[in-house]
Amino acid sequence: MLLTAFSHRTIITKLLCTLALPLSIGVYAIEPDRGIEEVIVSAEFRDSELLALANSVTVLNETSIKKNGAQHLENLLGRAPNVNYSSGASRGRFFQIRGIGERSQFVNPINPSIGLIIDGIDFTGLGLSATTLDIQQIEILRGPQGTLYGANALGGLINFNSNTPSEEYSGSINTQFSNYNGRSLDAVYSGPINNDTGFRIAGRINQQDGYVENNFLNRDDTNNIDEVVLKGAIHSNINENLNIKFNAFLIDIDNGYDAFSLNNNRITTSDQPGSDSQETLAASLTALWTTDLDFNIEAVISAADTDTLYSYDEDWSYVGEFNSNTYPYSSADRYERDRNTHSIDIRLISKVDQKIMGGRSDWVFGIYQRSEKETLEKSKSLDLLPKVDGDFTNQSNTDNHAIYGQLTTALNDSWNLITGLRLEHRDADYTDSANVKEEKSETFFGGRLAIEYQINSNSLLYGLVSRGYKGDGVNAQIIAAAQLNSNIAESTFFFDAETLVNYELGAKMRLLDNTLQIQTAVFYQDRKNAQVKQSIFNSADFSFDDYFDNTRANSLGLEIEAIYLASEKLNLYASLGLLNAELDDFFSLTHVDARTLDDGTAISLDGRDVAHSPNYQFTIGGEYRLSPSWTLGIDVEGKDEFYFSNSHNEKSERYELLHTRLNYTDNQMTISLWCRNLTDEDVETRGFYFSNEGGNNPSNGYAPEAYTQFGEPRLVGVSATYEW
Repeated sequence: MLLTAFSHRTIITKLLCTLALPLSIGVYAIEPDRGIEEVIVSAEFRDSELLALANSVTVLNETSIKKNGAQHLENLLGRAPNVNYSSGASRGRFFQIRGIGERSQFVNPINPSIGLIIDGIDFTGLGLSATTLDIQQIEILRGPQGTLYGANALGGLINFNSNTPSEEYSGSINTQFSNYNGRSLDAVYSGPINNDTGFRIAGRINQQDGYVENNFLNRDDTNNIDEVVLKGAIHSNINENLNIKFNAFLIDIDNGYDAFSLNNNRITTSDQPGSDSQETLAASLTALWTTDLDFNIEAVISAADTDTLYSYDEDWSYVGEFNSNTYPYSSADRYERDRNTHSIDIRLISKVDQKIMGGRSDWVFGIYQRSEKETLEKSKSLDLLPKVDGDFTNQSNTDNHAIYGQLTTALNDSWNLITGLRLEHRDADYTDSANVKEEKSETFFGGRLAIEYQINSNSLLYGLVSRGYKGDGVNAQIIAAAQLNSNIAESTFFFDAETLVNYELGAKMRLLDNTLQIQTAVFYQDRKNAQVKQSIFNSADFSFDDYFDNTRANSLGLEIEAIYLASEKLNLYASLGLLNAELDDFFSLTHVDARTLDDGTAISLDGRDVAHSPNYQFTIGGEYRLSPSWTLGIDVEGKDEFYFSNSHNEKSERYELLHTRLNYTDNQMTISLWCRNLTDEDVETRGFYFSNEGGNNPSNGYAPEAYTQFGEPRLVGVSATYEW
C-alpha cells in the first residue's frame, strides 16, 4: 500500500538502493575487534543508545563532519533521509523534515516548525548558526517532539552537541583550503582548571568568495562567505552532588547575498548586492543536582541576543541596463531584525533505582518558560514613476509556559510503554507602523504514546503516536498591503494554529556479529490547519506580499539507515527516504499555474505535493582502508525534484551528486583531500516564479518567468588537522 503512493521511478530507485544494501550514512565509528560502536543520543530526557530510542533519528558525528570538509549543516543534510533545506540567502537557513518547515522569512513573524538547539541554546529560525565548529554530534529527530520541546518542534528537532572539556591539556589546529578562494582556520584548546573543573575554547574564521560573478561590479565575491565563530565552555563538579555546565557563543557572520540572475545562471548584474549577516551573543547554563530524594533535578537556562540583516537587490540589474517603454526602476529591500530570547527548563528525573509503580516506571516531570522579543525594521528604496518610498517596523512578543511529564513503564522483560504529555500556554502580541495590533492567547497540548518490544539486546521494534503543535498568527504584511489595495480579502489577515499527529512504526537492530546495523521507520502524518505560505502581487507598490493560509495536509513515508562492516578494511553505507506529502482540499486564491499562465482565483491544489518535499532522497557509498594510514571514501547522494512553493508550479531538477575523499592519518596529523559534487551538477535550492501581473525582466516585457538559486558547484578542498 505504501509503494502505491509513489511514482514508478521512485519505486525503481528504492529497489536499486535496497539491493545495494547495506544502507546507512556512514557516521558510526568502526572498531574491527568489536564491530559497530554504540551511539548515544542526548536530545531525550535521558541519554539513550540510538538503537534503544523509539523515534526515527539520524546522528552525524565529528568524523563524518571533518572527512567531508563540512563547515555548515547544509553540507550534511543530504545524508539524512527526508530532510531538506531552502536557501534564498547565503546559506541554507530554513530546514524541512518530512515536508514540514518554513522556507523563508520576510516581514511577518513566523512560528517555526523545526527546532534548532545548540548546547542547550534555542537557535530556532536562525539557520546561519548551524556551524560545525568543534561539534561532537548532530542529532536529527523526525516527527513532532511535543513532549520535550513543544511549539518549536512540530515537524522535528535538530540538536547540536559540542565537544566537552578534556581531562588533560589538549588542542588542535585545522586549516582548510578550497577553490573559489575558500580558506578557514579552526583552533581548539582544552584542559583542566583544577581537579573538578575543565574548560574548552574554540574559534573559527571561514571565508570564501562564493560561486557568483557580478559582471556589472566586476567582482566575484558579492555572494561571499565571511564567518567568525567563538565558543567556550566551563564544566565543573561543584561538589559530589552538583554539576555545572556553562557554554557561550559569539557569532559574527557578514556574508554577501547576490544569488539570482535574470539569465538564470551564476552571473549577476546587480548594482546593489545584498547582505546576509548575523551577530549573536548567547549562553546556556545546565545544572544537575543529585539529591537525597527519589529524583535528581536538572535545570537548563539559556539566553541569546541576535541582530540580523537580510538585504538584496530586488530588480537583479543595474540602472541603465535596459531600455524599454516600461518604467525603469531600481529597487532594493533591507530587513533588520533584533531578536532576544531566554528560556528556563527545570525537570525532575527519577533515579534508576527509584522507580515508581512497583519499581517498573521511570518518570520525568518538568516546567518550562520561554520569552522572545523580536523587532523588525524594513526599508525599501524604490525609484520609479510614481515614486514610492517608506520604512516599515513591527514588534512581536511571545511568552510560552509549559508543564510536561513522561513515564516509561516496563510491562515485562520485553515490553515497555512510554506515555508523555505537555500542556503549553502561549501569549503573543504584535504591533507595527501600519497601526496593526493583535494579541493572542492560546493553550495547546502535545505528547506521545509509544510501545517498545525488545526482541533481544540488539533488536527493538516500536510503535509510536505523537502530537505536535504551533501557534496561530497575524498576516501583518497583507493587512498593511490592504490599505493600498482594496481587493485584498479580509479572510487573508489571520491564520489558525496548526496541529500534527504522527503515526510511526519502526525497527532497529544489529546483526551478523554486530557488523550490520539497520534502522527503519514507516510513518503517516496528519496535519490539521497546516500553515501554507501564499503571496499576492500588489500593483500599488510593485511588491509580492506573503501571507499564511490554512488547509489540511498529510504525509506518508519510509526511512531506512544502516551500516555494514564488510571487512576490516571496507565499510558500506547508505540511506533512503521516501516521502509523499500532499495538500488536502486546498484552494489557493493566489496560485499561478506556470504552464497555463492562468492565475487568479480558487485554483484547487488538492493532492499536490507540499513544497520542498522530494519524493525520494538517498545516499550510498563506502570507505576502504588502503593501508593503516590511508582511506578512500566515495558517496553518491540523490534527491528527487520538488516544488519550490505552494503558490506556483515551478520545480527543481532532480540530481545525483558524487562525493569523494582521500584521508591520511598518522598519529597527531590528519590530512583530507575531498571533493563535493565531483561532476559539477547544478543543484537548485530555491526558486521563484513571477506571474504576468509582475515579472522581473524588462528585456522580455516583464513576461512570466521562473528563477532559481543554485547551490554548491564542484568544490575541491584539502583539510589538515594537527592535534596534541
